[in-house]
Amino acid sequence: MLSKNGGVIPNTILNQMTDSIPTICKLLVESKVILYPTDTVWGLGGDATDTNVVEKIYALKKRKKEKSLICLMKDWEMLSNYIPNPPELAKSLFENAERPTTIIFKNPVGLPSNLVASDNTIAIRIPKHTFCQALLKEFNKPIISTSANISDTPTPAQFSEIDKPILEGVDYIVNIERDKIAHQSSKIIFIKDTKEIITIRP
Repeated sequence: MLSKNGGVIPNTILNQMTDSIPTICKLLVESKVILYPTDTVWGLGGDATDTNVVEKIYALKKRKKEKSLICLMKDWEMLSNYIPNPPELAKSLFENAERPTTIIFKNPVGLPSNLVASDNTIAIRIPKHTFCQALLKEFNKPIISTSANISDTPTPAQFSEIDKPILEGVDYIVNIERDKIAHQSSKIIFIKDTKEIITIRP
């Protein structure tokens, strides 16, 4: 079987995904924090609509509240439920991006205030990653995605580099892609009303 990003997924991973996704979704419903592989680096995640989960992740990362978190959405339809009238240019950028791309949107609705930045924006990515897509489809709500490190420390490129406080602080660790190496986080952009694209993180 081919993954969303074109790679072949071993049958052992498919079996793990089949077995674990319902379990993970149950934990997400229970406001738990998970450690999971994404289309970029390993991430800390949870229900993006749950204020308490957002607080837990900020506390675990020791992250300043001024630094907002990224939110994963399954597809454009899900995104449109939380971003009224999203610019069509964003849809095209998501579909045609050569690498994982996060876009900052204005005036989100239905998301907790502690997830939304002080300028009333939210950073969203639609991942082309089989596990993330399967999880988002089953959970049917947006999921937080932020790098699995304590703030102001290096972002781990692979699972073996994740610090002990993070490993011990989550409720569940997904057991796939432990050997994956990711040297780069997602590109972050903002689309101005004039349709000019501003790169926040190359």
